[in-house]
Amino acid sequence: MGITSAFVLFAVIWFMVFLVAIPIRLQTQGDVGEVVPGTHASSPEVHNLKKKAWITTGVSVVLWIIIAGIILSGWITIDDLDIFGRGSGSS
Repeated sequence: MGITSAFVLFAVIWFMVFLVAIPIRLQTQGDVGEVVPGTHASSPEVHNLKKKAWITTGVSVVLWIIIAGIILSGWITIDDLDIFGRGSGSS
């Protein structure tokens, strides 16, 4: 795995984890009871994005180490995922 592939893998993992983490403990304006005129009641009031970004970074580093280790060890290869036999290693 090249350095660019490693950065792309980390970015994909980070954004996937972040999109999962955003709705956790989200308080909407409807939950708080103070809906600003012109906005939806489901608009976030308390979102804690900075804290979620740091937690996401920590979780992503752990997941990246595991996934990169599996890729670099050769435990799972592209040929293992090629169920139709259309890859480069298949005849």
